[in-house]
Amino acid sequence: MKVLLVGGGGREHALALAIAKSPRLTKLWCAPGNAGIAEVAELVPVKAEDISGLLRFAVEHAVDLVVVGPEGPLVAGLVDRLAEKGIAAFGPTEAAAQLEGSKGFMKDFAARHGIPTAAYGRFTNAAAARDFAATRPLPVVIKADGLAAGKGVVIATTRDEANRAIDAAMLDRAFGNAGAELVIEDFLDGEEISFFALSDGTRVVPFGAAQDHKRVFDGDKGPNTGGMGAYSPAPIWTPAMEEQTMRTIVEPTIAGMAKEGAPFRGVLFVGLMLTDNGPELIEFNVRFGDPECQVLFARYDGDALALLDDCARGKLNPFAGGMRDVAALCVVMAAENYPGDPRTGTEIRGLDRASNIVGASVLHAGTKRDGTRILSAGGRVLGVLGVGATVKDAQRIAYQAVDAIDWPEGFCRRDIGWRAL
Repeated sequence: MKVLLVGGGGREHALALAIAKSPRLTKLWCAPGNAGIAEVAELVPVKAEDISGLLRFAVEHAVDLVVVGPEGPLVAGLVDRLAEKGIAAFGPTEAAAQLEGSKGFMKDFAARHGIPTAAYGRFTNAAAARDFAATRPLPVVIKADGLAAGKGVVIATTRDEANRAIDAAMLDRAFGNAGAELVIEDFLDGEEISFFALSDGTRVVPFGAAQDHKRVFDGDKGPNTGGMGAYSPAPIWTPAMEEQTMRTIVEPTIAGMAKEGAPFRGVLFVGLMLTDNGPELIEFNVRFGDPECQVLFARYDGDALALLDDCARGKLNPFAGGMRDVAALCVVMAAENYPGDPRTGTEIRGLDRASNIVGASVLHAGTKRDGTRILSAGGRVLGVLGVGATVKDAQRIAYQAVDAIDWPEGFCRRDIGWRAL
């Protein structure tokens, strides 16, 4: 099979490594990719948001399957455009991608189908939003309706903070058009977890769970990010919780989307809060999370390409393969000033030294090659993985590899995995 992978982050590096192991693969391209992905795939100089460019490449090169990594091209309808040309794609259509593309759509959908989630309101007027927020218990959650690169959420602990968040999004357009409409919802108390399920539009199977660390600094301090690290398995996630989540959230979602004329194919990323009432939905994403994707595929024992292709073609069988009985932990190394305006173009050394540690590997997220040098080219730059018998072992290996990397302009959290330990 000839495969085009879309994206250029750590998630895509994890997918590229998994796809490259498949005996079905004959050719792997990645658009636009990064310096790490270039070691297993041919890079294509087309941006992930360039729908026409991706379509043209897929047609000209007779691509058999397009695997779409990031949410942007999914929400923009890349899968629909490929289908018009008879090209299979792993990922949902534009209509199905609304589950992530619009927080308001997701909340209304959950309400229609009886899916447990926090009480909420939708607003296009700042004054009305402030009035509603004033009636809700603190803390209150303010969310941009559209895509905001994982940064459009504020958990306001005071009324003033809530009002400032509303005004920043709706009046100052801190998140651009994504914040023109807001969802304001009650805060769910409990422990957060990321759960993933694969669907071919009718059938759905669990893929695994991981715990992410969203705050930028140790001790869950500082602003939210796209993710500073993750680990799997999470001790708090039990078979009973997985069964309940499938029954009360995932299966009603897949059935509901099909009933509403937008069958969901691809991976459903279920952001959950494990509350006293059981698992409750925080949000849906319609693609693999990053860095969760890195730890899940580090544990996956099966033919990833066959799995993704079966999803895309409506032929998903009960989960073939499975997760190895090991733990994986990913530490994200980010560029100075992230999640603000990250410092880019700095040289990263010692990657081979880190990768040579037993059980360790380094995945690239925001890098580019300059001759023999590897330079930073984004905010989250590296995912440093450790795989071991336990989460503690994986953590030790991952930080040993982090310490082998020479990158003074980078930083990371030093407490990834603390909940499990």
